[in-house]
Amino acid sequence: MDGFHMFPFGFGFFGFGMIFWWVLWVIVAYLVYQDAEKRGMNGLLWFILVLIPMLGIVFLLVYLAVRESKAEEKKISALEILKERYARGEITKEEFERMKREIEG
Repeated sequence: MDGFHMFPFGFGFFGFGMIFWWVLWVIVAYLVYQDAEKRGMNGLLWFILVLIPMLGIVFLLVYLAVRESKAEEKKISALEILKERYARGEITKEEFERMKREIEG
């Protein structure tokens, strides 16, 4: 029996095993895309970067590092939002003071 008949679906990189890994990697890239879009980042760019053969793992790790730092930046307290609304003139000084007491309450 020659080597061709021992592997009826091709070598490991060309058979069902390779299809499995590509499907798995596309799922990971899609999850990265959804997470990036939810965080206000460019999801399509991260999807493409994660799918690049051989470099996808590196870009996935970079995304995970950047993702954590972006999450830290977006935490804004209720008092900061209230101050911004007062500065834009959306609320009066009395409303600002009342809401500030409620927040700090």
